[in-house]
Amino acid sequence: MNVLITGGTRGIGAAMASRFVDQGASVMAPGSADLPMEDPSAISNFCGALKRLDLLVCNAGIYPDAGQTLNDGFPAADWAQAFAINVTGVFLTVQACLPALRTADMPKIMIVSSQMASQERAPGGSYIYRASKAAVLNVGRNLSADLKKDGIAVGIYHPGWVRTEMGGGTADISVDESADGMVARAAALSMATTGEFLTWDGRVHPY
Repeated sequence: MNVLITGGTRGIGAAMASRFVDQGASVMAPGSADLPMEDPSAISNFCGALKRLDLLVCNAGIYPDAGQTLNDGFPAADWAQAFAINVTGVFLTVQACLPALRTADMPKIMIVSSQMASQERAPGGSYIYRASKAAVLNVGRNLSADLKKDGIAVGIYHPGWVRTEMGGGTADISVDESADGMVARAAALSMATTGEFLTWDGRVHPY
């Protein structure tokens, strides 16, 4: 199995990569230096060189507005950067990887969103991150519809509130717990479940 995990040099991405390697997969796990998600040319060149891809995990993302306040935070530059990486970069990666995915027997795409994308859970704050993760959730849902004819399953996931640099030390679960759950979700993803928004441990997440 050939696997590509964006943002794969640290945190959840790196832990998932390790688990797939242990399963015997051939894994590419580039970080931002090797595959900058805000650079369309880099995405096109990297993905265009792939011959076969069984699983694409769109994991790379940033949270530039953590702790910012409504009165003086959320500058335009942060909005632009977050959407370039968290949304546009995801779409362009999927688009550029389609030829390689179409050569696989049971191709799958995992898009890492967040519980902060939920329209039902909107406690305020983190406007940029919430909006970008809501947008990529929408992208994933629509990709799942368009790619049904190609037999490409698309899942969208909340990886948990994880104790990483982004999630902080008081988060709910460890990197290992999240990675174990996400690898299990990869195995469970199929055309029967395409388009679902699930948590790391397999529960349906409210939109």
